[in-house]
Amino acid sequence: MHSGTKLLPLLLLACIGRVAAEAPPAPPQPSVQSLAWLAGCWASVDGEAGSGETWTAPAGGTLLGIGRTVKGGRTVAHEFLQIRENQPGQITLTALPSGQKEASFQLLRLTEREVVFENPQHDFPQRVLYRLTGRDQLLGRIEGRRDGEVRGVDFPLKRVDCETLAAP
Repeated sequence: MHSGTKLLPLLLLACIGRVAAEAPPAPPQPSVQSLAWLAGCWASVDGEAGSGETWTAPAGGTLLGIGRTVKGGRTVAHEFLQIRENQPGQITLTALPSGQKEASFQLLRLTEREVVFENPQHDFPQRVLYRLTGRDQLLGRIEGRRDGEVRGVDFPLKRVDCETLAAP
């Protein structure tokens, strides 16, 4: 056997090893820590004073949130929210709106400025998203099908001091 043919398999292995070593690293798994931008108090842009959402900082694999809608000086709706990291990379949003059953949505997409959760089996909404649209601006949105039609409802929010959100 010619010495050049003995080297060929070794060269091929070296090239394959080099290509594997140069492959980009796998992206990090999603984590609730990546949602630190959501923490704080957010007032409804279009709502009455006291309307908005408050989110805790991520800790222990969770973010906890509460939403309130005020009309005519009275709370007319509220919602308890939890974003939980069930396992590494597996994140769930659980919502308990006033007068409705608890619903859970699985993480669909997470970027530096947006998180999207989805539950195709839920009546409405099937999708919940939060998008940071500016340093102190957040868009909450629910969307999906209702009565056969695609619908979406936007909730524009602005970051405020938590005492401001609580003020009547």
